[in-house]
Amino acid sequence: MNDYMLPCLNKKLFGVECMGCGLQRSLALIFKGQFLDAFYMYPAIYSLIILFLTIGINIFFKFKHSTKIIGALAIITVSTIIISYLIKIIN
Repeated sequence: MNDYMLPCLNKKLFGVECMGCGLQRSLALIFKGQFLDAFYMYPAIYSLIILFLTIGINIFFKFKHSTKIIGALAIITVSTIIISYLIKIIN
């Protein structure tokens, strides 16, 4: 599976990782059952999965307060992505 992963063009061209670096590898680790390693690779992976599942379920089954829930999950996900990226840059 690792042979078919897309390279990060930002890292390849500029030498700096982007905010999405690690997402593919994290998903591969989840498929292998290495859940903790997936979190360490890309901390926003689980909130991102929950967000997309919630959006997908909401498409077929409308539920009360869905916009508030999706909005809160989006804020949590984006915050996690930005904070983990800043920590990665600082270290």
